[in-house]
Formats: sequence, structure tokens, C-alpha cells
Amino acid sequence: MALIRIDGDNLVVVIEGLDKLWAFKSGLTIPLANVRGATADPGIAAESKGIRAPGSRVPGLITAGTFHQDGEKVFWHVKDPSKAVVIELADEEYARLVLQVDDPRATVALVENALV
Repeated sequence: MALIRIDGDNLVVVIEGLDKLWAFKSGLTIPLANVRGATADPGIAAESKGIRAPGSRVPGLITAGTFHQDGEKVFWHVKDPSKAVVIELADEEYARLVLQVDDPRATVALVENALV
């Protein structure tokens, strides 16, 4: 699972525990100026992921790491699609982040309120 918080002018994503090994990352820090928005999207897990590099994917269990699709990089960390949140980015290494969080609605509200 990912923990998301706002720290000053940054969105901070922390990957917990051993999930860091699956994702090949322990976290990300993104300036809020480069965050376009967030949505809860449990259906995104059914979409094509693209080419994994580096990352882990065991269908039905976990999708984690960097995936390349249509010329974009997307960071995934999802085990339970019902708790997936998509954070759209601009001018960043990743075009979007697809993350499993404890409370998708609260996370979307946190991100959206920080952008106001």
C-alpha cells in the first residue's frame, strides 16, 4: 500500500514495507505544481499496463513499478484494485501514478484540496 501526504508544496508518496521490493522504489516526491488531479478508479486495473521495466506483475496479485505505454511512463503500485487512485502529473518523469491507498475518497480529497 502507498501512503500519500502533502508536505509543504510537495505530494509525497511512501511505499510501505516489503512492497518497496516489488515496486523497485521506496517513494516519490512530486511538486504540487506538477499534479493535475486525482481520481478513484477501481476499473484501471483492467487496462493494459504496457511494458514493465523495472517492476513486478503477477496478475490478480500485484502490479508494481514502472510501466511504459504509448510513450509514457506510469508508476503502479496496486494489489487491491478497489482501492486504486490515479494521480495525473505534468512535466514529471511519470505521466501518472496508479496507487493503492487505504481510503481512496479521502486520498482524492487530500490531493484535490491541496491543488486549490
